[in-house]
Amino acid sequence: MWSFALISVALLFSNVSGAIIAREAASSQVCEGQVTLSEYYIGEDKNVKVQHATCPEQASKVSTLVGRQIQNVCGNTCATSCFTPSGGGPNTGDCHVIADALRYNSQNIGAIFPVGTGTNNTVVMQYASCLSFFVNQETVPIEYCRTDWAALIDWIGPNCASAQNAHGGLCVATNQQWFAQVQHA
Repeated sequence: MWSFALISVALLFSNVSGAIIAREAASSQVCEGQVTLSEYYIGEDKNVKVQHATCPEQASKVSTLVGRQIQNVCGNTCATSCFTPSGGGPNTGDCHVIADALRYNSQNIGAIFPVGTGTNNTVVMQYASCLSFFVNQETVPIEYCRTDWAALIDWIGPNCASAQNAHGGLCVATNQQWFAQVQHA
């Protein structure tokens, strides 16, 4: 199903465009200067906050001319890395609530969700101490599967926790098109 390859954070930072992940975001923001475009709640209990956000400081790194073709990246592999050292990570149970909300929505509204490009390239989910976000680094809009994101959250949450000397982590697509991150809210 998923090919999880552990790579060093140094290698990851040298390969990932947009240094969004190079710094910890404060108070539930995923980037400096984040602007929230929309906010709503998902899941059976409507308790997981979803935001579509822009990262204006990253905008100049992405082409503003967007093609009309949308790429489906469901099932694409990614390389996982944990943030060390330990401390400040999310509660894995809180992260599992986000994963379950994604699965619930997959069954009730559809498996695929779109992620725009340009400055509107980030989907953020939060429940209690867990914050996860998905970033499109491609110059065209992409589509990703809710169940794939749920599986990533359920893998990163417990495998990049304080017991593993980490405080969250991320998975970057093999071709650098996108990444999903899990961290403390």
